Amino acid sequence: MVGAMANSGRIRSAFPVENGSKDLTPNSAPASTTGSEYGQVEFTRVDVEALLNERIKYTSKFNYKERCENMMEYIKRLRLCIRWFQELELDYAFEQEKLKNALLLNEKHCADMEVSLKNKEEELNMIIEELRKNFESAQIQLAKEQTEKLAANDSLGKEKEARLAVEKAQAGLTEELGKAQGELQTANQRIQSVNDMYKLLQEYNSSLQLYNSKLQGDLDEAHETIKRGEKERSAIVENIGNLKGQFSALQDQLAASKASKDDIMKQKAELVNEISSLKVELQQAKDERDHHLTELKTLQTEANKYNDFKDTITELETTCSSQSNQIKELQDRLVSCDRRLQMSDLTTFEKMNEFEDQKQTIIDLKSRVEEAELKLVEGEKLRKKLHNTILELKGNIRVFCRVRPLLPGENNGDEGKAISYPASLELLGRGIDLLQNAQKHSFTFDKVFLPNTTQEDVFIEISQLVQSALDGYKVCIFAYGQTGSGKTYTMMGKPGNVEEKGLIPRCLEQIFETRQSLRSQGWKYELQVSMLEIYNETIRDLLSTNKEAVRTDNGVSPQKHAIKHDAHGNTHVAELTILDVKSSREVSFLLDHAARNRSVGKTQMNEQSSRSHFVFTLRISGVNESTEQQVQGVLNLIDLAGSERLSKSGSTGDRLKETQAINKSLSSLGDVIFALAKKDDHVPFRNSKLTYLLQPCLGGDSKTLMFVNIAPESSSTGESLCSLRFAARVNACEIGTPRRQTNIIKPSDRLSLG
Repeated sequence: MVGAMANSGRIRSAFPVENGSKDLTPNSAPASTTGSEYGQVEFTRVDVEALLNERIKYTSKFNYKERCENMMEYIKRLRLCIRWFQELELDYAFEQEKLKNALLLNEKHCADMEVSLKNKEEELNMIIEELRKNFESAQIQLAKEQTEKLAANDSLGKEKEARLAVEKAQAGLTEELGKAQGELQTANQRIQSVNDMYKLLQEYNSSLQLYNSKLQGDLDEAHETIKRGEKERSAIVENIGNLKGQFSALQDQLAASKASKDDIMKQKAELVNEISSLKVELQQAKDERDHHLTELKTLQTEANKYNDFKDTITELETTCSSQSNQIKELQDRLVSCDRRLQMSDLTTFEKMNEFEDQKQTIIDLKSRVEEAELKLVEGEKLRKKLHNTILELKGNIRVFCRVRPLLPGENNGDEGKAISYPASLELLGRGIDLLQNAQKHSFTFDKVFLPNTTQEDVFIEISQLVQSALDGYKVCIFAYGQTGSGKTYTMMGKPGNVEEKGLIPRCLEQIFETRQSLRSQGWKYELQVSMLEIYNETIRDLLSTNKEAVRTDNGVSPQKHAIKHDAHGNTHVAELTILDVKSSREVSFLLDHAARNRSVGKTQMNEQSSRSHFVFTLRISGVNESTEQQVQGVLNLIDLAGSERLSKSGSTGDRLKETQAINKSLSSLGDVIFALAKKDDHVPFRNSKLTYLLQPCLGGDSKTLMFVNIAPESSSTGESLCSLRFAARVNACEIGTPRRQTNIIKPSDRLSLG
């Protein structure tokens, strides 16, 4: 970098700042610089990409001081960038909290709306009750009128007899009495019309009852929609990612409410038509009443001549006046019904407006939450990329922790869970806490997988590391933990279950798919596979077709598989079977063959306990004819035998020897890790076949990842604590910067481990 400054003639700013750029910052809160020793600094996406793609230059290849200074300066800038991303992440969290508060206010407003709807429902019920009482009183009055009509008919009969007597004396009176009888018939017809009007009113009452039942059904639907809305809002708080489904449900509810609104409007139109018809009938009744009054006047004039009919005429007048009063009361009731309908229309319109406003508010909140999620995802991707870059520069061994779920018959003790996970933003997905004897032990790794994590989710985290093998790097992934903690399940999976395939089958599928896709770019790859196990400090070839060469009665292989390392960091295992493979199906067949040859046994801790260390090696050689570029990578996938205590496993005889050999090799692995952590001059790789075989992965230029598998039951807290402590020491070891292999290797050279 110093040479680049000298050649350009000017010093490049270590941290470019754009005050006007807000690409990576929240829309409401600027990046905080509290506690930063470099002042307020902002980064754009271009700056971050330039920082990641910047190559360190130096004037002299052997000027280590200058290289160290440049490296420290580069790491310093990376740390500042990471600190800036952490502050940005906190700002995003603050914005998310604001959105949650807005959602809570929205829920409160919806609750208020529900209370108001309940009040409106009570008012409507009171109105309906009043209408029922009014109709009952009207029915009583009509019954009285009918009795009065019967009495009038009786009186008319008496009048007819009187008229017959009068006709003998006065012939002119008979004609007038005939006219009076005709007028009485018209009055009866009018009474019949009033009865018809009463029937119409009854039909109107039934229609109002139907309308009331519909309103109650609509209210029940509204209650159901409100309950569904409350459930959806709780789901929004618990998981923001489900907003799309909930919003579609709200749209369905809106469509239902619109449909109910259309029904209500149709019913309103029918009611308006009925009211108009009732008004017309009332007008006709008024006209008939006026005509009847004129007739009464004429009858009164005639009654002055004939005093005998005076009582009858007064009775008719009282009946007509009572009918007119009833008509007025009906008119007043119709007017009040019209007013109430208008008020209900206004309240319905207001509620629809409020619902539309709430709908728009939810849409705005949803868009803001989606934007915040996108920013968080992009920030997390950049954070992972920067974290991986720093780890590669530091050369640390990455460590992933996986906790298996409780098996049937297992329990976690009476004192509660022995394993917990911190919920803070910094440790989310990376921290694990272990409780032993009321003492809490906290650990932090590159990734922590919970018991409900699927095999697919685990593989996604290591897929980029597997891709590095195709790019020409040495990659090593091994599983460590006590027996029965799920190491073999993590590496191999469950046979016959596609969803529970392990890392080894998934890695092979990805490599073969990528190889096929890279053919269009001119790349051709050759793949070679070898598999071995270390059983009782003896190397066994699991792909050998000679069964006697794999295993004898005394458990010792007759062939001598010597391990040798060359000057380039490659490892040779003598007399080891190495096969060319063309498809993942061939490798699956070889894996099944190796699994049948592998040493397994039953102990008190595990029904099928692996009694050896299993090493799967895939050698990748790629050539691009168009660019004449050649790469050579190695992928090592290792399933270590589980550590166990004799007091718990109950091993005897051959199992006892196997347990002692396994614990010895794992103890040697711990000695190597201790020496690497303390940066000792001498690292005891030769103390066991396992550590000597893993020497390029632990002390060379390989990309190395360790899975530490943990059993969750409380009875295994002692072994789990030892495993987590060992994993923490492994995570602190620096093994050097990974180096890409692009040199040409002869086809005859075949290595089992790189």
